[in-house]
Amino acid sequence: MINLFDCAEGKIGLVEDSGTTTHGPILSDLAGVLCTTGTAGSHLAIVLREFEIPCILGLHIISDDKSSLNGKKYKIVTVEEDNSSVFY
Repeated sequence: MINLFDCAEGKIGLVEDSGTTTHGPILSDLAGVLCTTGTAGSHLAIVLREFEIPCILGLHIISDDKSSLNGKKYKIVTVEEDNSSVFY
């Protein structure tokens, strides 16, 4: 997320920690957030809901190389209220 500070507009940020202190300044620029920790009741989820930013928390990423995800186009799709998927 820190890498997005100068170019966050329309991007989906990937975080491993569900804190908002570091990410707060760019949240309103993001198109979505993926977080490998947290739950629907976490602080990040509540803040993102208020910003109306789609998010998936507790995301399991199949790829071991997360850097390979950079620069690809993704779409967050809600399957059910508490069940979403990410496609590229």
